[in-house]
Amino acid sequence: MYTLHYAPDNASLIIRLVLDGAGLPYRTALVDRAKRQQDSAPYRALNPTGLIPTLETPQGPISEAGAILLWLADTHHLGPGPSEADRPVFLKWLFFLSNTAHADLRQIFYPHQYAPADAHRAHLEIMSTRMQRHFGLLDTAALQHPKLFAAGKPLGVYTIVLTRWAALYPVNGPRWLDMGAFPTLQDLARAQEARVETRVIARAEGLGPHPFTRPEQPNPPEGSVL
Repeated sequence: MYTLHYAPDNASLIIRLVLDGAGLPYRTALVDRAKRQQDSAPYRALNPTGLIPTLETPQGPISEAGAILLWLADTHHLGPGPSEADRPVFLKWLFFLSNTAHADLRQIFYPHQYAPADAHRAHLEIMSTRMQRHFGLLDTAALQHPKLFAAGKPLGVYTIVLTRWAALYPVNGPRWLDMGAFPTLQDLARAQEARVETRVIARAEGLGPHPFTRPEQPNPPEGSVL
């Protein structure tokens, strides 16, 4: 059994949806961000960056959402294997989600880490424009590769969780995402929301009844995501 170190509406949500969607047994261990448990010595021993999530496996702990998803996909056949024709496409979009889209979205959540205060508005304009392009690419990719981007699968889950966060965070920031511009992602949001594991996890993490089609702040709010 795996142990997933998580916090509500953090990047652990991606891993939790994939684990549950695949029917893989795991237990959860809450990382209390209000108490800064991500900076504690025991957690840093598992994940030196102090970021969430970390997945404990029989082979040792794994951090970084993209790395965890790739390991799960290969270990449990949740994506194309090394010899399959779709493998290059799978890897390309997994790394795009992890290294480009997620990383750029994080800059919108935490502008103080990337730009001086007097440049935050311009920084938001630049990064939100980039994210619109990213979602456009993902919308096209999901249309062209529906099996890879299916609800419950690593690429589909990762993509649709990013749209949730783009709609919600930062809490007091301007809203810039129009999901109507991305019809394939809208369909994916509805499909992911209809799955049993989504309803179970949404209740557990306080994400509301429509976490992807009509996202709302977690209850109680957990602040921004990692």
